[in-house]
Amino acid sequence: MAKKNNKTIITCAITGAIHTPTMSDALPYTPEDIASQAIEAAKAGSAILHLHARNPKDGSVSINPSHFKAFLPIIKQSTDAVINISTGGSILNTIEERIAPAKWASPEMCSLNMGSINFSMHPLADRFKEWKFNWEEAYLRNSEGYIFRNTFKDIAFVAKELGEKQNIKFEHECYDVGHLYNLKFCMDTGLFKPPIFIQFVLGILGGIGTDIDNLIFMKRTADRLFGKDYQWSVLGAGAGEMPLTTTGSQLGGNVRVGLEDSLMISRGKLAKSNAELVTKIRRIIEDLGCEVATPEEARKMLGLKGKNKVNF
Repeated sequence: MAKKNNKTIITCAITGAIHTPTMSDALPYTPEDIASQAIEAAKAGSAILHLHARNPKDGSVSINPSHFKAFLPIIKQSTDAVINISTGGSILNTIEERIAPAKWASPEMCSLNMGSINFSMHPLADRFKEWKFNWEEAYLRNSEGYIFRNTFKDIAFVAKELGEKQNIKFEHECYDVGHLYNLKFCMDTGLFKPPIFIQFVLGILGGIGTDIDNLIFMKRTADRLFGKDYQWSVLGAGAGEMPLTTTGSQLGGNVRVGLEDSLMISRGKLAKSNAELVTKIRRIIEDLGCEVATPEEARKMLGLKGKNKVNF
C-alpha cells in the first residue's frame, strides 16, 4: 500500500487542451494571463503548476516552445512552485513534437500518459451556438474521431529523452485501470524507478468515469501493483472535480484541480480563476484535518531535481 501522506500536494492545471475560450472568460490563453493565473494559484496553495500553452492570438492549443518561453520564466521568478509541463498537449502531433517544449525547458516534472485511448470532447460542442474563434467548434466536433496515441514505444522514447537524459520526474497519467498495468510493465523492464507519482485521471470521455468506486478500484489496483513504491494524486474532470479530490485527500492521496479539468466552482457557476478552485479545495482539505504541502515539501516527497536545475 502507498505510504499515507502527512501533507497533501495540490496541483493546479492552469489551462489545458480541452476547454476553449468560448466556454469561460476565465480560461487563460495569453502568456500574461497564464502567468498571472499560475502565480495566483501558487499563492493560494498550489505546490505544483501543470502547464500547457496556447496561441495568444486565438486561444488554440499550442506545443510551440516559443509560447512556453513567454510565460515560464515569469512564473519561475514569481513563485517557488514546481513547474510541470504537459507532453500530451496536442493529440494530433507526434510524440517528438509533443515533448519539444519539455526538451527545451527541462522542468522538474512532466506529465506522461500511460496508454492510448479514445479522447473526445465532442459533446461539449452542442452546448454553444456562437463561438469567439472559428477554430473552436471544429476542434471539439472532430475529437469524436481522435485517438490519443501513447504506445509502449512512445513511452520508452519519452522516458529516455526526458527522464534518463534530463532527470525529469513524471506525473504518470492513468486514464483507466489498464494504464496502471502498462506502468507496471514499464517499471519491470527498467524504464522507471521508484518512487513513482501516479495521477488517476477520471472523467475523460474514452477513459474511466468519475464514480468514487472507480477511484477506490484504481487505488486498490495501484496498491497491489506498486506497494510502497508510489505516490498518487487524483483529478476529476467536470463535475467530478471536487468530490473526487475531497475523497482522494481523505484516502491519503494528493489532488489536482484547475480550469483544465473543470470550469465550474460549484453547480451552475463558473469559476472566476484557477486560484478560486485552489482556494476551495485547500479549505476543504484543511477543514477535514489535513495539511497542504509547500513546494519544497512536494519536492522532497516526490524526489525532484530542484528548481535551480531547469533551463528557463
